[in-house]
Amino acid sequence: MRQKWALLLVGAAVCALSLTVPSLTMTRMSEEAPLDPRRALVEDTFYVTEGIEVDQRLLPTAPGVDFRAAYLAVGVRVDGTGRVYGTPRRAGTYTAPIQLCAGLSCHVQRVTLVVLPNVPWEPRELIFPGRVGAALNGEIGVDGGPDGVIPTFTVTNHAKLPRHVTIGPDGHVGGVPEAPGVSEVPVRICVAGNCAGVVVRLIIV
Repeated sequence: MRQKWALLLVGAAVCALSLTVPSLTMTRMSEEAPLDPRRALVEDTFYVTEGIEVDQRLLPTAPGVDFRAAYLAVGVRVDGTGRVYGTPRRAGTYTAPIQLCAGLSCHVQRVTLVVLPNVPWEPRELIFPGRVGAALNGEIGVDGGPDGVIPTFTVTNHAKLPRHVTIGPDGHVGGVPEAPGVSEVPVRICVAGNCAGVVVRLIIV
C-alpha cells in the first residue's frame, strides 16, 4: 500500500514539473528575442574626419545587445558596449563585420566608417538682426570642409535663446521674437566629427 502511494506522489510531481518547465522555457525565449538582421542597428554608416578623435556609439534596435570588440579602421575600434572610439589615421571608406548578440541569438552586421580628409572650415554668418513681432529667417552655414558633408548645429545653452526663437540642427535661425535685446547663444558646429563652439548673436530691436 505504501509503495502505491509513493508511486502516485512521484507521478504527480512529474506531471507538475512537466507543466512548469515549458512555461519557464517560453518566458526565457521571450526575454531573449532574436535579432532582426534587417534592422539590427539604428545607423550603420558613420562620417568622421582624419586626425579628429571619434567618440560615438552603435545603437541596436533590440534591448540587451552585446557587441564583440573589433577594429573598424586604422586607429578606430568598437568595444563590447558598442562605443566607437579612437583617432582615424587614414582617409578612405572602411567596412568591417561587427558581431551583435542578444541572448542566444547572434548576427553579423557590416558597419561602414567614412574617414574624410581634414579640410578646414569656418562659420559663414554669426550675427542676425531682427525686429519684435517679425519672423526671423536666417542660416548660420559653413564655408569649407569636405565636399558633400552636411554640418550639424547644436545649441548648448537653450536658456540663452530669446523666447519663441529657435536655431535648428540645420543651422536655420527662425521664430518670432517678442522682446528687444541682444542675445549671445552658444552653438556647437560639427562637420564629420570636426567640431567647434561658436557664439551666435541675435540683435532684436
